[in-house]
Amino acid sequence: MRILIVEDEEKMARYLKKGLEESSYVVDIALNGTDGLHLATHEVYDLLILDIMLPEHDGKTILKEVRSAGIITPVIFLTAKDSIADRVEGLNIGADDYIVKPFSFHELLARVRVCLRRGSHKTSSELTVGDLTLDPLTRKVFRGKKKIEMSPIEFSLLEYLMQHAGQVVTRTMISEHVWDSNFESFSNVVDVHIAKLRSKIDKHFDINLIHTQRGAGYVIEEPD
Repeated sequence: MRILIVEDEEKMARYLKKGLEESSYVVDIALNGTDGLHLATHEVYDLLILDIMLPEHDGKTILKEVRSAGIITPVIFLTAKDSIADRVEGLNIGADDYIVKPFSFHELLARVRVCLRRGSHKTSSELTVGDLTLDPLTRKVFRGKKKIEMSPIEFSLLEYLMQHAGQVVTRTMISEHVWDSNFESFSNVVDVHIAKLRSKIDKHFDINLIHTQRGAGYVIEEPD
């Protein structure tokens, strides 16, 4: 799962990023409204966490632009504004939740999970390629009747491949989705994790599903 945090207090943003990454989420941060709006409308995220009072573009403006673009990604507002009117306005313009500062990280994490579950019910269902199945909600993977154990990174990588089944995805596309926007795509980390994934998904089965497109990237599909 990939999360964008738009928060102008850098210390707070880094704290949230660290905590969410420790819970196996991939996290990007933006420290102002301009960068936040650009990332929110040009990258694909599973959740947006927006401070309301931001330089350049405030959180409400970002949310309105995101919704105007047809993006239904769940949004949590973080703010020091705690009046009922502020909360009602935030929810009315399209936020899924509203958390008042100061807050407990454990509370934020619980609300993140709730929003992601809601988003999964709206947009995700079991993914299937050949006899390989992946359930985004239970986070279980099966090849035929054999359950395959996955690390969080392996699960995210496989989920991304299966969401684009039959399409070639480049190393840059994979790295930006599974890791973060600052990932060094010229490193061999993607290839290493693809190799680990193949050892679990393909190695002990008659039909290989993960294929290399030389000079382009990878594709997961059932061969003709």
